[in-house]
Amino acid sequence: MTQPPAPPSQDFAGRTVVVTGAGSGIGRATALAFAERGARVLVADLNAESAAEVTARIEETGGTAVPVVGDLSDQAVVDRLVATALAPAHPDAAQGAGGTSGSGGTIDVLVNNAGIMDSMSAVADVTDAEWERLLRINLTAPFLLTRAVLPHMLAAGRGAVVFTASEAALRGSAAGAAYTAAKHGIVGLTKSLAVTYRHRGIRSNAVAPGGTLTNIRLDIDPEAAGPQALGAYMGNVGQPAAAETQAAAIVFLASDAASNINGAVLPVDGGWSAV
Repeated sequence: MTQPPAPPSQDFAGRTVVVTGAGSGIGRATALAFAERGARVLVADLNAESAAEVTARIEETGGTAVPVVGDLSDQAVVDRLVATALAPAHPDAAQGAGGTSGSGGTIDVLVNNAGIMDSMSAVADVTDAEWERLLRINLTAPFLLTRAVLPHMLAAGRGAVVFTASEAALRGSAAGAAYTAAKHGIVGLTKSLAVTYRHRGIRSNAVAPGGTLTNIRLDIDPEAAGPQALGAYMGNVGQPAAAETQAAAIVFLASDAASNINGAVLPVDGGWSAV
C-alpha cells in the first residue's frame, strides 16, 4: 500500500536565516523560533547588548547564531550583514567558497522585521524629520537589505522573504500618517517581489500584526489631532498577542509548509482586520 507523502516541513536544519530587529519583541521571538528548528540565525539589531543576549540564549540551547549590530538604513551595515551571513560558519570551511546552506554561502530566509513606531501624527502635523526617519527605517532599510540578499537567493534558485507589515498596512486608522504610509509601502514591496521572482524560486510574504506585547516605543501627545481622531478606532484592537504568536506565523510563511503561498499578507490580529 502506497504511503501518503509526508507533510511539508517547518524544519530549518542546515539553513541560514537573517532576522532584523532580532534583539527584542517579535524579532527576538522569531530568532529563537528559527534556532529551535535548526537554523543558523543572523541576529541583526541596532542594540549590541540585545543582539548579544539573544545570541547567547540561542547558543546556550545548542543553536547557532551570529550577532550583527548596526543601522540597516546604512548601506555599509547592510553589506556587512550580508557578507557575515555568507561567510563560512567555521574557518576551516573557507575552502568551500560556494558553501552550503547553514555553513555559509547562502541566505535561505530573510525576515525584514525591524521597525519603529511614529507619534500617531496626522498628516498636517508630521514633521519632515519624523517622516524621513519613519520611511528610512521602516521601508527603505528593508528594501536595501532585500536588494542585497536577492542575488544570492537567485543564484541558489530558492529563498523566502517575510516582511513584518502591520494592521496599519491594511487600513488608515491604526497609526499615524508616516507609519501607515511606510507599512502600506511594505505591502507593495512584498507583492512586487512575489510577482517579479515567483518563477525563480523566491517567495515573498508578510505578516500584519495587530496589537502585540513588545517593547516598541510610543511617544504620543493624546491631545494632538492624530490620536484624537484615531482613538475612536482603537477599541477594535482586541486582546494583544504575545510576540511568539507573530513569530509562529513568520516561521510558517518562511517554511516549506507554505511552499505555495506567495504574495500574501497574513493578518495576525485576533480578527481586528475583520471588524
